[in-house]
Amino acid sequence: MERMTERTFTHSVKVDIPKCIGCVACMKACPTKAIRIREKKAFINYDRCIDCGECLRVCPHNAIVPLTTLFSDLDQFKFKIALPSPVFYTQFGPDVMPNEVLAILKELGFDHVYDEALVCEMISVATEEYLDENKSPRPMISPICPVVVRLIQRLFPSLCKNILPLEPPREIAAKNLRAEVAKQYKIKSEDIGIIHITPCSAKMVSINHPESMAKSHLDGAISIREVYNKVMMKLKRNTHMLMMQTQTRISGIGLGWSIEGGEIRGMKYTNSVSVSGLLDTIRILEDVESGRLKNIEYLECLICPDGCIGGPLTVENRFVAKSNVLRLIRHFGGKKRVNSDLVKKLYRENFFSFKRAVEPKSFPPLDRNRNVAIQKLKHKEDLINELPGIDCGVCGAPDCRTLAEDVVRGDAKLEDCIYKSKE
Repeated sequence: MERMTERTFTHSVKVDIPKCIGCVACMKACPTKAIRIREKKAFINYDRCIDCGECLRVCPHNAIVPLTTLFSDLDQFKFKIALPSPVFYTQFGPDVMPNEVLAILKELGFDHVYDEALVCEMISVATEEYLDENKSPRPMISPICPVVVRLIQRLFPSLCKNILPLEPPREIAAKNLRAEVAKQYKIKSEDIGIIHITPCSAKMVSINHPESMAKSHLDGAISIREVYNKVMMKLKRNTHMLMMQTQTRISGIGLGWSIEGGEIRGMKYTNSVSVSGLLDTIRILEDVESGRLKNIEYLECLICPDGCIGGPLTVENRFVAKSNVLRLIRHFGGKKRVNSDLVKKLYRENFFSFKRAVEPKSFPPLDRNRNVAIQKLKHKEDLINELPGIDCGVCGAPDCRTLAEDVVRGDAKLEDCIYKSKE
């Protein structure tokens, strides 16, 4: 059977042109200057897009559309497994427990459900082992957020060597599940569809085009928004009996991964730092690049504000969701529930390790011919000096420097600048 991920998308967002009014909100928010406004419509330059979802978050007209797996896509699999992010449990109010949510997912048509939180705790142990054995470079940077990995590849390529070479929990869980379920139910592994329930569309890109392996262990990612209403309708009924049928060991440490600081909270390394939000992530990576944070052991970076609970595909207010997370952590406790010796054994067998290193991915050069590129660069600098430098965005580019580059590439005209056109 052809896997779902092989027919989906290179990127995780697109512009719904009829809805777009060219308001420039997305263009101004984009950290890699991948969006332009042309003829009062937004266009994404996918050569520069890192799928951070900021455009999705700020668009006031819902004109940026996430590209994720749909429920109808699941019909191609004979056996369907739901692998929800720990964020998913935070979306349904203070009285709803994870086992209730997992039970409802089974009622919605999944043949098997699995709690990712316990695997998060396993990765914490594996991370400690890696830091114990490898004393440089420092700080090591968390690979958990796929956008942070892509951001480093594009804007901070020298830091690729600092990315911790361990796969994220969603991949490790899927890797283990596929083998176990195939053996338990005596079905072919290709007939199994393992679907992540995600708070952000970037997970879709990490599934379709993984940076550290040839092929993802996941088969798709469904938006929390798409599943939310279906679960809420079921919650209105008494799910106590269902909950009793789906008892799963829940890790309080793993649940904490849904908020900023959750990953490092369960680690023994106290000289670690967590940061969330796009701008703060860029700032701290600039500090790492300049060598100012070499005394830090581990750096947890999450693009979404307050962590994954601030993902653009969530439903609940992120502050309420954070309160729900903290309540669940108190309920399930902060003690480790995994067998550390088993995790260390798996670590030594490279069960968690990258299959290949994350490599830098530079932006397209001004020209493939080196001499021509140098000439274009000089022309670009001349144009920058000629432009007003007020970065108003009226030209359809986010700033004057970007307009100058667009002109040099042949994608815009100098007269697109309203001040130059008046001249």
